[in-house]
Amino acid sequence: MKNQSRSQAEFVVLMAALMSIVALSIDAVLPALPDIGTYLNVTDTTDNPKLITSIFLGLGIGQLLFGPLSDSFGRKPIVYIGFIVFIIASVICATTKSFEIMLLGRVLQGVGLASPRTMCIAMVRDSYSGDYMAKILSVVVMIFILVPVIAPTLGQFLMQHYHWHSIFYFNLGFGILVMLWFWLRQPETLKDKYRITYRLSIFKTGTIAFFKIKPAVIYTLLSGLITGSFMVYLSTSQRIFEQQYNMKEEFPLIFASLAISVGLSTFLNSQLVVRFGMKKIVHTAMLGFILTSLLFVFIYNFNTKPSIEILLGFFAIQFFTIGFLFGNLRALAMEPMGHIAGIGSALNGFISTVMAVPIANYIGKFVIDSVTPLFIGFSICGIISLFLFYSINNRILKSIKRI
Repeated sequence: MKNQSRSQAEFVVLMAALMSIVALSIDAVLPALPDIGTYLNVTDTTDNPKLITSIFLGLGIGQLLFGPLSDSFGRKPIVYIGFIVFIIASVICATTKSFEIMLLGRVLQGVGLASPRTMCIAMVRDSYSGDYMAKILSVVVMIFILVPVIAPTLGQFLMQHYHWHSIFYFNLGFGILVMLWFWLRQPETLKDKYRITYRLSIFKTGTIAFFKIKPAVIYTLLSGLITGSFMVYLSTSQRIFEQQYNMKEEFPLIFASLAISVGLSTFLNSQLVVRFGMKKIVHTAMLGFILTSLLFVFIYNFNTKPSIEILLGFFAIQFFTIGFLFGNLRALAMEPMGHIAGIGSALNGFISTVMAVPIANYIGKFVIDSVTPLFIGFSICGIISLFLFYSINNRILKSIKRI
């Protein structure tokens, strides 16, 4: 029994490490955005955040490709293929002198990283189900959150002591170590009875099967809205803290402290989800997400700039609610898709990411000298999400009407 527990613990940490390659590739670059833009002769600084959103675009595309293939060939081979793409893309990013080629490299990085990200979710779904699956996913995300805590500081250190190119090489080295661990210790999780003989039609049949499952579709849309609103912060955080508040040196510490807020709620979710269930927690967190953003918009406007302490307080509460949403929404979407976990995870990731990128790019254009547009975006995405949630949870809506 002890060995089984140790094996499960290693599985959770390994899954988190796979997802951490994605987080490190995104967050470690944040402090270097101005330097990369200057090196690549970017004239409009509002284009710099595209180095963040472009990798998410690649993640969406890659998930759609790798998910269905994994249902036929297994999870492990697909992880290896994705990492090869990531290696090529990292070299492109580290050696190019063109902003357009850099964006292409970032998209390709996302395509490659979509493999370990998608396979992580699929492997958890292969191994667990129900609220316990949500618990495992929460623990995975909690460990994964540790990377954003240290990534900007790491990126700033590498940039100051070497060059921004070293960030890409470090990410590559970290990924190689994780791949070696994965190769040596992780068995294949796809059961033979769930293997689908490869043919081009599996993309069509899997997609049709996915869209027939209403809860999977709705919770995927919810993931897209919440991810999109959070991605606005992710892509504009450097601009907010370094330009609006002139806190360039403190930026990594601020970013880390807010990441801890997400990690804390994710940890609490892992302890509470089996007791209270995913839907109740999602409902409560969503209400908190909306009320926090509406309160900020009500108190502050475009002519009022909150102090850094107040801003961080609002961000901390906002991200605390998000920590309860990420894992649970993904788990709720995956729950009815055990028979198509690969393509189900792929479509879930593709649709939510493709939704999130334009949301982030659009709202991010308005976050120039005020953070109010960011909280307006939070409010709109949250309200739409709540209505979608009620559309498939009539019991909750009826109980609210009785109150």
